[in-house]
Amino acid sequence: MPLSLHRDELIRSSNFIAAAWVPAASGRVFDVVDPADNTLVTRVPDSGAADARAAVDAAHAAFPSWRTTPARDRARVLRRWHALILGHQEDLGRLISREQGKPLAEGRGEVAYAASYVEWFAEEATRTYGDVIPEPVRGRKMLVVKEAVGVVAAITPWNFPAAMIARKIAPALAAGCTVVCKPAEDTPLTSLALVRLAEEAGLPPGVLNIVTASRERTPEVVDVWLADPRVRKVTFTGSTPVGKHLARESAATLKKVSLELGGNAPFIVFDDADLDAAVDGLMAAKFRNGGQTCVSPNRVYVQAGIHDRFVEKLAARVGALAVGPATEAGSQIGPMINARAVAKIEQHVADAVALGATVEVGGTRVRQADGPHYIAPTVLAEATAAMLLAREETFGPVVPVFRFHDEAGVIAAANDTPFGLAAYFYSRDIARVWRVADALESGIVGINEGAIAAEAAPFGGVKESGYGREGSRYGLEDYMHTKYLCQGGLA
Repeated sequence: MPLSLHRDELIRSSNFIAAAWVPAASGRVFDVVDPADNTLVTRVPDSGAADARAAVDAAHAAFPSWRTTPARDRARVLRRWHALILGHQEDLGRLISREQGKPLAEGRGEVAYAASYVEWFAEEATRTYGDVIPEPVRGRKMLVVKEAVGVVAAITPWNFPAAMIARKIAPALAAGCTVVCKPAEDTPLTSLALVRLAEEAGLPPGVLNIVTASRERTPEVVDVWLADPRVRKVTFTGSTPVGKHLARESAATLKKVSLELGGNAPFIVFDDADLDAAVDGLMAAKFRNGGQTCVSPNRVYVQAGIHDRFVEKLAARVGALAVGPATEAGSQIGPMINARAVAKIEQHVADAVALGATVEVGGTRVRQADGPHYIAPTVLAEATAAMLLAREETFGPVVPVFRFHDEAGVIAAANDTPFGLAAYFYSRDIARVWRVADALESGIVGINEGAIAAEAAPFGGVKESGYGREGSRYGLEDYMHTKYLCQGGLA
């Protein structure tokens, strides 16, 4: 089906470098396909090293002027961008749904979520305060100021193509940085459309540059940015192995790095919890974007006394979820992003069943007449730590439920992972709330709450889930240096 928007000019098929929409220097292109049925949507540049260098050249040239642009003026540009994003919410939602697969209602919601970051950082741009330090001796003034780090390389994932680019680019621009960006090869169109709207908002030439590349050529693009000393920060959301590579390669030029990496989120339900609220929270946390989010609960621990009732309630809710393409108004779960994702989900389910898990609902592909990537939302009971899905992030609509008996044991199980991005638990015991919140090794903890992300809150993990924060004032600080000024001779 042809992709049609109210404003078709938002469908971009070029790189954006130094305020010009240009093809790859090599002329190469690659296909962007609909994950529902693998049909062609359009083709975009398959960029290489020359394009990556051109983007850095433009960003480096634009940095001196942009960093000295008054914060209020940078904020005005971001506010205009925010208004344009909301003004094109329907078109952007359609783009997201078409290239990423999530239902249209979720696509529209993601656009609003992305816009919230732009608005937040437009406001924070004027609040990058420093400090005056009381001088230890007479005749001296000691000050601390914040400065933009420089050129930022942003590498964004496919699961939230609008929200992730906004969450990285908005704070960079607010801080006075310039940006080179490479969106995920599966979902470049939403990112290109957002950059087109940023151009329309009045960003000066070279401040924001974007290049697209296939999976095969992405290392060629990113390696240029890693090696270039003019790039002073790398921000990445994606897998832990790739994040470790970026950290190693950034060390040669001591770049500042923010990494939001893999997760293995526990979701704990104690026997004193509000059972219905816990099921509601799990549904909200797990099935957004078909379970393809880094903070989706991956291991659900339910205390033995309420385990069976919880599984019964959960299976009924999950079995009622509507699976289908974004074009169907009632769809709640769209296709998985590609065949690799489907294969991993099927491997995890098969392994769990072979090791004793029971399929309460789902567990198979569905809607195969509509395409090969639809997976029925699944609940597995009697999950154990021996199963692959206990150690690896499934990244799909599969809920394994583990039975536990005591608080100490479940905290040990929840923390028994190299990852520490998000964790959730439900309890009405206030003393337990604080004990468990303190004990969980995670950068984000949802307490009796499944919807944890917000533009005003810091988002990021610990352990092998990465470092650095996005969103909030802490996210802005990740794009700035601290400079100490000492003036003497004033006595």
